[in-house]
Amino acid sequence: MLATTGSTLLRDAHLTDTVTPAYTFQQAVQALKNGEPLSQTTQRLLSELSKSERLYLLDGDVPFYEGLRGILCDRYNRVPFVMGAIPRLEIPGIRFTDGPRGVVMGASTAFPVSMARGATWDITLERRIGDAIGLEAKAQGANYFAGVCVNLPRHPAWGRIQETYSEDPILLGEFGLALAQGVQGHIMACVKHFALNSMENARFRVDVRVEENVLHEVYLPHFRRIIEGGVASVMSSYNAVNGEWAGQSQLLLTDILRNGYKFDGFVISDFIFGLRDAPLSLKNGLDIEAPFRQQRAMHLTEALKSGELDWSVVDVACSRILRKQLEFAVNIGASKAESSVVFCEEHRTLAREVAGRSIVLLKNEPVKVDAKPLLPLDPRKVSRIAVVGRLANVPNTGDRGSSQVFAPHVVTPVEGLRAAFPQADVILEETDSVERARELAENVDLVICVVGYDATDEGEYVVPSLQSDVCLLDLLPPAETTEEKETLAIVKGDASDGKLDSALEVGAGGDRRSLRLRSQDAELITAITAANPHTVVSIIAAGAVIMEEWVDQVPSLVMGWYAGSEGGHGLADVLLGHIDASGRLPFSIPKDESHLPYFDIDATEIKYDRWHGQNLLNKLGQEARFPLGFGLSYTTFSVTDLRIGALGCGGVMDTMQINVNVVNTGPRGGRHVLQVYGLVKMPDFPSRVLLGFLPIDLDVGQLKGVTIDISVRPLQRWVAGEFVLPGQEVTIEVAAFAGDSKAVRGITWL
Repeated sequence: MLATTGSTLLRDAHLTDTVTPAYTFQQAVQALKNGEPLSQTTQRLLSELSKSERLYLLDGDVPFYEGLRGILCDRYNRVPFVMGAIPRLEIPGIRFTDGPRGVVMGASTAFPVSMARGATWDITLERRIGDAIGLEAKAQGANYFAGVCVNLPRHPAWGRIQETYSEDPILLGEFGLALAQGVQGHIMACVKHFALNSMENARFRVDVRVEENVLHEVYLPHFRRIIEGGVASVMSSYNAVNGEWAGQSQLLLTDILRNGYKFDGFVISDFIFGLRDAPLSLKNGLDIEAPFRQQRAMHLTEALKSGELDWSVVDVACSRILRKQLEFAVNIGASKAESSVVFCEEHRTLAREVAGRSIVLLKNEPVKVDAKPLLPLDPRKVSRIAVVGRLANVPNTGDRGSSQVFAPHVVTPVEGLRAAFPQADVILEETDSVERARELAENVDLVICVVGYDATDEGEYVVPSLQSDVCLLDLLPPAETTEEKETLAIVKGDASDGKLDSALEVGAGGDRRSLRLRSQDAELITAITAANPHTVVSIIAAGAVIMEEWVDQVPSLVMGWYAGSEGGHGLADVLLGHIDASGRLPFSIPKDESHLPYFDIDATEIKYDRWHGQNLLNKLGQEARFPLGFGLSYTTFSVTDLRIGALGCGGVMDTMQINVNVVNTGPRGGRHVLQVYGLVKMPDFPSRVLLGFLPIDLDVGQLKGVTIDISVRPLQRWVAGEFVLPGQEVTIEVAAFAGDSKAVRGITWL
């Protein structure tokens, strides 16, 4: 503990400093407003910091075991995690709140999970969510939102798939950028986890091997898009990439992020286990170790004394951290947020809108006895409704890891349906009794079956059990006091002998063990659809669910997601047709597990190639059960007159515009999601890639000319350190989903 004690004394030295500062953070902000250059202001403020204060910027403010005990025994992120506050100079530090389904702090609005929001294909809506999150975070004392998660889910079993938006880089980039833009009207935003973090159980030990071209073409384009869009910060990932831990990777943090993408913000580690070598991490581009005083408090002072680390490296990191705080203090100074904004009516209304827009109608076939589809429901024809399934009355907003939002109230499916059918008798059957559900189904007008997953099935691998990852013990400070030893025992998975209870279950969450429903859920679906053809099945999940054993029996099927505070109301809004069924799958759903990439939940090393999702299905020649972008509407549309513009619209050489006419040919107003794909023939390359998208609302019979900005980056290859276009004819198609036979097509040269 000598290194820790010594560094603690050094780090706390500023508390006894009585020298009156000539230049505080607030004075620096005023200087910027008066026109002083940001670089000059930053260096002037940095010069006021003592050496101990400079080190204080580089990790969290709270001692390790004190902070860890708060997470384990109270709750995660109740108040901001503070990193690098210097009261003497009025430097606020990074005041961290997690996400992304809302603000984790306090009792905030829980929006649908990111994957559900990706199903809206509506970045304007996502930007509004970002605005609401930024306000709620600011009102609760945060200045930094670490909830822009855009890791590409190579396999649907990934436990944290709910925190990201899609299997496709274009959707990931556009949605992540929209969220960051909304948030950054009020506070700083952080994009995570850089990079190739898409396994849970193995995330603290796995080395992801990836070829250079695949890294740049598949797993990084969405990060590039968000970084170019001005996100303030980047969080590194736990895993290793090509043999080096991501939190200390020169390739990722310096060569690509700063030299390649020209990123001018700061990099923060993932929590507690995000680096393995404190001096090396700083030298290679990691600015802040989060969230407590840990490895850097133990090792940096000695590294500086020995010459292993130079103060110039410290100053570079400090400059990045201070510069971005100053920049945002000026740019968002007009943003104000009162405590009343948290879980306010406006934000709950937004959560309801998003929940409804996210729901994907996968099936809506005519019921034989009626000769017409069941949805949308006519409340005048329904007097008795059975709502069945173990999840029908559960406030199921997602996992219980770092993204959990503690909303004051969650509208469950049955609660939403009871509000929507005030005149009907809504009967709840939430046990696993197939026989009771069957009997009930035989005696009602309508059955709503709610099945799927909850936090026990998938989620973040919250606290690693050090019984299986013993090497992680080396990253923790020695536990000396009785309280510290009790805290360490929880993390190690040791029995506490009743002395200390944990708010988190060690080893909880993790990757899905099965991509199918529980056997009880499948039996329930089979029984009730046989008993009553007027059945709607709602699947609660965040990724693909293989449903071959029962899907043909179901007349009406929706993907209901982890739908947030107002999810029950959103479900009812779609089932009754108050809004159109406008959600579209942000991923593909295969028919069999063999149509997916190799996935080893306990891997120590794994190779990532470019083949996953819809692209892998196309390569294998396998038809998806439901392809990328699929979703039904309550009306119909026709798209004609495709016109392809020249490359470089608006002076941006990676983009072009296409124009089409769209008409609502159906019986009611609705929303169509235009999806633009590029088709090209190149070796070891997907046959069809998404280039852009746009949702459009049309009344009955309305025709509208539409312009869509698309990116040609998905068609580029990484060759000899740069991106190059195919140099051949490319088919552009405007479709309703990937592989749509009714798509309109044109040819251009790229």
